[in-house]
Amino acid sequence: MKYVSTRDTEKNPLSVSSAEAIKRGLAPDKGLFMPTEIPTLTKDDLKALMNMPYEERAADILSRFLTDYDKDTLLLDCRSAYAEDRFPGGAAPLLDIGDGIYSLELWHGPTCAFKDMALQIMPRLLSRALTMTGEKRLAHILVATSGDTGKAALEGYRDVPGVKITVFYPVDGVSTMQKRQMTTQEGENVNVCAVRGNFDDAQNGVKAIFADASLAARAEENGFFFSSANSINWGRLAPQIVYYVSAYCDLVKNGTIALGDKANVCVPTGNFGNIFAAYIAREMGLPLGKLICASNANCVLTDFIRTGVYDRTRPFYKTMSPSMDILISSNLERLLYLLGGASLTADCMAQLAECGKYEAPADLMQKLRAVFAGYYCTEEETAKTIRASFEGRKYLCDTHTAVGLGAAQKYRAESGDTRPIILASTASPYKFPADVCASLGKPVDTDEPAEILDALKNAGGTEIPAPLARTLTLPVRFTKVVDAPDMPNVIFD
Repeated sequence: MKYVSTRDTEKNPLSVSSAEAIKRGLAPDKGLFMPTEIPTLTKDDLKALMNMPYEERAADILSRFLTDYDKDTLLLDCRSAYAEDRFPGGAAPLLDIGDGIYSLELWHGPTCAFKDMALQIMPRLLSRALTMTGEKRLAHILVATSGDTGKAALEGYRDVPGVKITVFYPVDGVSTMQKRQMTTQEGENVNVCAVRGNFDDAQNGVKAIFADASLAARAEENGFFFSSANSINWGRLAPQIVYYVSAYCDLVKNGTIALGDKANVCVPTGNFGNIFAAYIAREMGLPLGKLICASNANCVLTDFIRTGVYDRTRPFYKTMSPSMDILISSNLERLLYLLGGASLTADCMAQLAECGKYEAPADLMQKLRAVFAGYYCTEEETAKTIRASFEGRKYLCDTHTAVGLGAAQKYRAESGDTRPIILASTASPYKFPADVCASLGKPVDTDEPAEILDALKNAGGTEIPAPLARTLTLPVRFTKVVDAPDMPNVIFD
């Protein structure tokens, strides 16, 4: 299987292997790599997958996209990535939380966020890719994060041979615990820096570095090249497809639905990667119905789905769900490419860069709305959902999962669709303890992470995850703060 750029309109487009696409991260024309075809899943395939543990499901799905990788090696890597010591109790458990909603808990990994599901396997994929492509240079991973990707990438790439990683985060745009996780990160090959501004400033800064030929030449002179661990890299996105297939298999296996029956999916998302992975699973043949795209107050995706106009020139809100505080949803580009082609995608991305907005054609939006529904939750609605979930369902969820749960309930009420909903639960509530406590009506009056975690433990009656408790014992290593234009200096310094 070959990979091409979402923006390549040439008659003979750049075509690379999956290993090359994963190594590069971003295409030379600033587009995103996409496979030239979507592999299929049959009923017999799903029957076989139902009887496999998660790591075998992952190896099977990944092997359909990464055809240049050795299948046996992929299985070994998946077994290592999703081992019990990294995901105690198993990866991606599906929990019935009532009313036909099933929480797909993606946060049982080493950093307590869904990004672990991809970023425990991705470093292994990149390491293999470097060998497969004969690469001798060091890979310098650049990451812009709204909170969870940064820590998951740092942990995944920590002390991986042949790799360095630099993570940029908005200085006031992550939770206290997310900041603590990143600034105390262990490892000899890691670097963390705060950026004045919001996530989009950090993300645009990283994209500008990738697009700067002079910086690429300077890196070459110093024996390294740039790559990415954000979901713009196919090696980050492909593993996310797996857990939607796995969740569906579990619904069938536990008797909730019959094989072939459809289930809906609801995903709280800002960068669109997590829900786009569900779309790819659907395109493979997984029996999924509606894909419910859940946004917080930064509802650029909800507005796009409803109006066809993508407009980032709007007020930016800092919310209690900071990982979704995003106005430029990078992975939406991949959906535009699949529905409208490379030429349209290139035009839309040019308009976005120049004017801050674009309008998708009516026929494309008709196809999009046949699959996607867009809803958003205000801060007040998010807080009410957390409290109602805990008091009514006895289920304690984080601020992002609450946005998803609120959106799922709005979709149900508006559409009358009673099919089961797989809700992507993206983080442990202990990653956002102050806001969860406040939502439960038990606000905390302290800035000390340990005291905030204890307050949530007392309020929610659950245990503090071991990885987060350990973070409190580590010294802070990274304190640097820069303006976005100074980000290249951080890398070369």
